[in-house]
Amino acid sequence: MSTTPSSGSFRTSAGLLMMVLCTPLVAQTPSSTPEIYSCTDAQGRKITSDRKILECNDREQRILNPSGTVKARIGPTLTAQERGRVEAQTKVREQERARLEEEKKRDRALLVRYPTAALHQQEREESLRQVLIVKHAALVRVTELMAERTKLEDEMAFYTKDPSKMPQKLRQQIDAVLQALAAQSRFLADKDNEITRTNTRFDEELKRLKPLWQLNAKPDAR
Repeated sequence: MSTTPSSGSFRTSAGLLMMVLCTPLVAQTPSSTPEIYSCTDAQGRKITSDRKILECNDREQRILNPSGTVKARIGPTLTAQERGRVEAQTKVREQERARLEEEKKRDRALLVRYPTAALHQQEREESLRQVLIVKHAALVRVTELMAERTKLEDEMAFYTKDPSKMPQKLRQQIDAVLQALAAQSRFLADKDNEITRTNTRFDEELKRLKPLWQLNAKPDAR
């Protein structure tokens, strides 16, 4: 006795067959939207492609969404010379940024050291005072050497008519005094330069400190 399949069995088999046939199609459907590249080339032509556009390697390219909005931008492809120029410019910017940061650090340290104008002026005066003490001692020594030279010159006057009779010791004493005077003269000149350098340093610091003091004095700066 043969059994005839029911209509329900046919429907079930047909459904399974459709699932099997459709499954590969679903698997082959791409999961991501292809990228769209767009640019305007050197001749003014607007070009669109599904990959990076060679004609626009020297200019910016846009990656578009399917709606036409810009998803991303790609800069031009640079030559070795252009890359070197960009790298050099980047290095200059980084050096300038580092210099400014170092200046800020120095300014903060300077403000900690001199929180007021009075303290800054006080240290200027103390620094100059130390140099002036040394300079005064050198001037005293110059006065002594000048007096010694005068005394030796008086002794030399006895040998004006016949300098060959002048004692060797007297010659040596005169030479030593002259050399000492020359050394003191150089020393005094160096102290004068040190005074100038000290004032210049404090003047430059004062220029940097004035705006820092003003900023620090504002209520919202605290």
